[in-house]
Amino acid sequence: MATKLLWLSLLILNLVIHMSNTAESATTKLSNPKATTDFIKSSCKETRYPVACVQSLSGYGSKIGQSEEELVTTALAVSVSKTRSCASFLKKMEKVKGMKVKEYNAVRDCIENMDDSVERLNQSVKELGLLGKPKGKDFRWHMSNIQTWVSAAITDQDTCLDGFDGLHLGANFKAAIKPRVLDASQLTSNALALVNRFASKYRTTQTP
Repeated sequence: MATKLLWLSLLILNLVIHMSNTAESATTKLSNPKATTDFIKSSCKETRYPVACVQSLSGYGSKIGQSEEELVTTALAVSVSKTRSCASFLKKMEKVKGMKVKEYNAVRDCIENMDDSVERLNQSVKELGLLGKPKGKDFRWHMSNIQTWVSAAITDQDTCLDGFDGLHLGANFKAAIKPRVLDASQLTSNALALVNRFASKYRTTQTP
């Protein structure tokens, strides 16, 4: 009887040690800052604006870890935030006195386009949340919706910029608006690239 109890105690002890080591290994993997940084940099190489991509996502490393889905989710959230901030700034610019009619109309159109862009990006974030775990057979359908909405958001942002073409804007006016729209556009372009990357990598792991 004593031998059986000793054997059982040793078995339990070994099991506890194994579980502890496994948990420690998993925690180390998830919280490895260098691995996360390398993952973000490697992923951003596939975007059109890799420097902006790394800069915008590095601050969320603890959330992203090495998760493809968290990377995409964060990229979309950052794009939403930047685009919404740009729209808010434009609404302040709309109230600036002394603008010519053409300038005012261009700002108004840009506000409308940026608001539409925010709405489409929000739709893409919501759709991403519908993927579920484990991901089901509707994955491609959801991803197609996300790709469509993010692409439409980019079109809205490009249309905003196009509205200022041909206008003789003052240097201060142009310097105030254009960089903000371009920042939003670049982050949204990067988000779409990461969405496409995620969709492609997931499909290749599926069995026929």
